[in-house]
Amino acid sequence: MIQSNLFQFEDNTSWQKVGEGVLRQVMGFDDKLMLVKVKFDKGATGILHSHAHAQVSYVESGVFEMTMGETIKIIRKGDGYYVPPFTIHGCVCLETGMLVDAFSPARWDFLPTNGRQYTL
Repeated sequence: MIQSNLFQFEDNTSWQKVGEGVLRQVMGFDDKLMLVKVKFDKGATGILHSHAHAQVSYVESGVFEMTMGETIKIIRKGDGYYVPPFTIHGCVCLETGMLVDAFSPARWDFLPTNGRQYTL
């Protein structure tokens, strides 16, 4: 089984630029679960997309306009949402903030490969 270290420290875990004004930090993971922090500058977008993974997200800070399928909601610090697999979703950051995402199974595409394959 492939897994992360048992502990992840923010200061020692790299951030990846994944869009204009969007940074992602992969925290703990194994083949069944992954935790990810995503920082957004005001006005940055999480483009509409879908994936085979179930996703649960928590708004750690900021305000976002969240699109889930045909539904659009304003979400704020303390709110959360669930994304069923293959559901089109995305967001626009209205006030600088951070989302904390959990994926099942893990998003191997979020990990740098360094020549390594993460398929199970």
